[in-house]
Amino acid sequence: MTRKKIAIIGSGPAGLTAAIYTSRADLDVIVFAGLQPGGQLTTTTEIENFPGFPTGIMGADLMENMKKQAERFGAKVEIGNIESITKNDDKTFTIKGQKYDAVIIATGASARYLGLKNEEEWIGKGYHSCATCDGFFYRDKIVAIVGGGDSAMEEANFLTKFATKVYIINRTQKFRASEIMLKRAQDNPKIEFILDSKITKFIGNEHIEQVELINTVSNEKNILDLNGVFVAIGHKPNSDIVKDLIPTSANGYLLPDKGMMTKVPGIFVAGDVTDFVYKQAITAAAGGCKAAIDCERWLENQE
Repeated sequence: MTRKKIAIIGSGPAGLTAAIYTSRADLDVIVFAGLQPGGQLTTTTEIENFPGFPTGIMGADLMENMKKQAERFGAKVEIGNIESITKNDDKTFTIKGQKYDAVIIATGASARYLGLKNEEEWIGKGYHSCATCDGFFYRDKIVAIVGGGDSAMEEANFLTKFATKVYIINRTQKFRASEIMLKRAQDNPKIEFILDSKITKFIGNEHIEQVELINTVSNEKNILDLNGVFVAIGHKPNSDIVKDLIPTSANGYLLPDKGMMTKVPGIFVAGDVTDFVYKQAITAAAGGCKAAIDCERWLENQE
């Protein structure tokens, strides 16, 4: 009997976990890895909260291990982006001229950064987008959170478990945060607000040591000494390739319908492209596992 062909789009924890499960189920699996194989974790330094690594593991190493594990069971990994997915009348899907029986979308979400010149060079060198992932590295340090919503307030409070001082930098005097979340931050003695301000430059050698700030009202500039900056101005789900095919939430996240399958039979979703709450490597991997199992069972029911 001909093996069913599965396309997995995305090579982060969700995509590669899905590849491990589907390839072990003797499906013909290809992973379209994008232009950044391994996803966001490859820009992270040491990961200490992924189960099974008591002394931690580098993000890039974890993703390379997952890739090798998927390849061990026969999954193929192809580097490059996917521009579109076509749904065919025979219930298959065409991607780059090839037909597939099912598709798992695990394209992740990209953190919204500040738009500064060369800011990508500082990612992992004092510049972060996840306090719960990287806050531990700033024990007894000084850090800043950029943002004015609930996420910024929550992450600022979380960072006070480790840092001696947390600045919240906001462009205006107004906040998008709910009243209760804002008050919690205002009542925290370790948190100081810097309002009507934005970061214009990172300063340091191998790691951020200072930031240049500009006052958005007076245009006055000053230098702030700190050890790390966390950006909390939202994420953009990488859902554009299927936004006309699969229903999305108001902010663009793909919506599953039954389990991890979408309203389009045969298309499944996993990881940060569908998760606007947790955004952790372990929850993404769990989503990849669930999508793979749902995919296997759905294919069996089609026979």
